[in-house]
Amino acid sequence: MREQLIKAMRCKQLVSMMYVAKDGSITKRRVKVIKIVGDSFQAFCFTRHAKRTFLISNVLAVIPLFSKGREVV
Repeated sequence: MREQLIKAMRCKQLVSMMYVAKDGSITKRRVKVIKIVGDSFQAFCFTRHAKRTFLISNVLAVIPLFSKGREVV
């Protein structure tokens, strides 16, 4: 999971992720990874419209989002 987040950060690519929140609920977030520090990472969350900190261990899945106009999928 960490490698996928690093790749998304380097490519400045948006990702869709499934995440386990502190209360145990599972949420789907669209984020742009800003930096990775230790066991967590900071990202701009488009769901909350704010910079958030996420635990890498709580990420269930990461899917890169491609812009149809700029890249061939």
